[in-house]
Amino acid sequence: MSLLNKYLRPRIGLADELDVYNAAKNIKKNITFTGTNLYILAFAIIIASVGLNVNSIPVIIGAMLISPLMGPIMGIGLSLGTNHLRLLRYSLRNLGVMVLISIAASTLYFLLSPLKLENPTELLARTNPTIYDVLIAFFGGFAGIVETSRKEKGTVLSGVAIATALMPPLCTIGYGLSQLNMHYALGALYLFFINSVFISLATFIGVKFLGFENAVYTNMAQRKKISRTVTIVIIIIIIPSVFSAINIVRQNNFERHAASFVRNINNVQNNLVYDYRVSHETNPSTVELFLTNDNLSDNEMYTLYALAEEQSIQRSQIVMKASHLGSGRSGRMVTELYQHAETIFHAKDSIIDTLRQQLQQYKNTETNYPQLADEIRSQYPTIRDITIAKGMNMMEGDTNAQTSEIIVLVQDNSRLTPEQKSQLAQWLKIRLQVQGVKVISE
Repeated sequence: MSLLNKYLRPRIGLADELDVYNAAKNIKKNITFTGTNLYILAFAIIIASVGLNVNSIPVIIGAMLISPLMGPIMGIGLSLGTNHLRLLRYSLRNLGVMVLISIAASTLYFLLSPLKLENPTELLARTNPTIYDVLIAFFGGFAGIVETSRKEKGTVLSGVAIATALMPPLCTIGYGLSQLNMHYALGALYLFFINSVFISLATFIGVKFLGFENAVYTNMAQRKKISRTVTIVIIIIIIPSVFSAINIVRQNNFERHAASFVRNINNVQNNLVYDYRVSHETNPSTVELFLTNDNLSDNEMYTLYALAEEQSIQRSQIVMKASHLGSGRSGRMVTELYQHAETIFHAKDSIIDTLRQQLQQYKNTETNYPQLADEIRSQYPTIRDITIAKGMNMMEGDTNAQTSEIIVLVQDNSRLTPEQKSQLAQWLKIRLQVQGVKVISE
């Protein structure tokens, strides 16, 4: 055990690398929303809004890097961890002002922007929180407080700012408000809340673990009151966070099971399941299946429900709809399916036509060898057997110099003379329209 401590303690110990006193000062300094932080936030808002507007990931990453939003969020965690009620109020007030200004500025930008989003994939990614967002925010918060407490600062905070992505959800809220799309606005607000809470929670745990100094109060009654207030705030933060995390995990699992379910029923006899949609608007969640035909037999229904039960999906969670061509998303997907099939058929038809042409060319050039043999015997009655073959003449020392030849082997009662073989070869060249003919007489 002592040997393990000897090698393990120097590698996991943090005391020699930390400076919690200056770390607390730096966090408090970054909470302030005046001077440079005000201008930096304004610039970050515009950059993030432009990045979301043009669907540019590098621009969005740039906005994450320069955003000062991490300051008051970590300040909340620090104040909770050190029982500093005044700092908690200050952090919450500054975070609230930052959030309101960010939303107002992004809303104004999207109202005035002449650019219209055709495929807002980056915006959509900021409206549906997943369990991965929870994990990223939580462990990003841990990385942030450890980096802030380190004596020699590195680039970890920049990575945390990118990973936790606090600025894009606020801009997405502005976009949703500018378009009167509450689904976008509320989804992005929920994502920002999840990120902020779990970063603060991780900071709180890190502050406690790393031994930050608690706030000092001379009045014992006031100290107890503040401790109770901070405890209540922590409970208020933790309990909704746990329920949110559980709900996100449940939704993520249902989406995974629904995708597996749809793969298993991709083709239910003559009914093609060409699309599906998961909805979390009801409790429990539902999966909506789009079929080319809704006339399923009893046997097909039994098979479908059996496959659903394998993925822990109940019958009441399945909604089946027949296709309505030309309407909405379903119509577009069926049209694309038909177009894709038509493209494949055209490609196959083109290949078949090419092969037919090549076969016809081969037939046109193919020689009627029985008739040719009869013509040769009519000129040379002494010939008994005739062997005709196509060959390739390979030049010595040059494998690229190749010429095709017709080889004729004749067996006759009296050998053909050289003149006769030359005459026969010359006749075959004209008859077969080839340049190379070799006649061999036995």
